[in-house]
Amino acid sequence: MPVVELEAVTKAYDHKVAVHDLSLSIEAGQMFGLLGPNGAGKTSSIRMMMGITMPDAGRVELFGRPFDRRSLDRVGYLPEERGLYKKMKVLEQLIFFGQLHGLPREEARHRALDWTTRLEITAALDKKTQELSKGMQQKIQFIATLLHDPGLVVMDEPFSGLDPVNATLLQDALLELKARGKAILFSTHRMDQVEKLCDSICLINNGEAVLSGRMREIKSRYERNRVIVEFEGSSDFLKCEEIAEANNYSGHAEIKLKPHGDAQKLLHLAAGMATIYRFELVEPSLEEIFIQTVGGKADA
Repeated sequence: MPVVELEAVTKAYDHKVAVHDLSLSIEAGQMFGLLGPNGAGKTSSIRMMMGITMPDAGRVELFGRPFDRRSLDRVGYLPEERGLYKKMKVLEQLIFFGQLHGLPREEARHRALDWTTRLEITAALDKKTQELSKGMQQKIQFIATLLHDPGLVVMDEPFSGLDPVNATLLQDALLELKARGKAILFSTHRMDQVEKLCDSICLINNGEAVLSGRMREIKSRYERNRVIVEFEGSSDFLKCEEIAEANNYSGHAEIKLKPHGDAQKLLHLAAGMATIYRFELVEPSLEEIFIQTVGGKADA
C-alpha cells in the first residue's frame, strides 16, 4: 500500500497550468526524488500532498485513504520557505514545534536534545534563531520536521545552505529513517544527492512527468558510453576518432564516446601513450539524463 499517492492530479493558477495529469506513488521504506527545473511544478505538487492547495482534478491519498487533514499528524513537512521564530531560543522552539504535533513537553524536550546531539548543534540550544547561520537554521528546521516521528517525510530543498559536512549528517539521518520504514520524498536541484539516496524518481517539466520509475531501471535505458580515465603522460589519445567529447582535468579525463564507440580501441590507444591508473566505462549520471531529457524544453 502506498504511503502517498497522486493519481492524475492537475492544478492551475489563473491561466497557468502548474501541474497536469501527474501520477506518482511512494511506498514505506522508499526514498523518492521529485525533480525538475525551476517552475516545473515540484512545489505545487508537494503543496497538494500537504493539503495546502487542493487539486482541480485527480486524487490524493495518504496512508491508503483519500486525503484527510487528520492524516497530516503522521506527516513531517519541511517547506522551501523556512518557518522559524527568529527571536525564540532553539530548544524552546523545538519543544514548541513538538507540542504542536501532540507531544508532551518533556518528550518533545527529550527528542529535541537527542536530535541536536546527533546533528552536532547542542551549542546552539540557548541561542536565538536570528543569531545562527543559515546552515544551522536549516538543521533546526530539519529536526522540527522529524520530532513527532512521522511516517511520511516531505522535504522541499532540504540541503539548501548546507556545507558538505552538514549535508552528510542530514543524508545519514534520512538513510536511517528509510531503514526504519519511513517514506521520504524530497525535491532538490542536487542531482548527486538524488543519485546517491533515491530508489525512485519523477522528473517533471512544465507540470508534466517526463521521466519516472526506479533509478536503476531508468539508468539502464541509456547507453553506457561514458569513460573515466586517470592517467599520467600524453593526452593525445583524447583525439581518438571514437570520442565525441572529452574534458581533461590534469590527468583525470571524462569522455563521451560517439554512438556505438569502441571503448576497447580507446583503451588500447591510451595505454600506448600514457600510464593508465583507471579506465572505467560508466553509465550517464543523473545530471546528464536530466539535461538530456529536459534540454531546452524548460520555461525561462
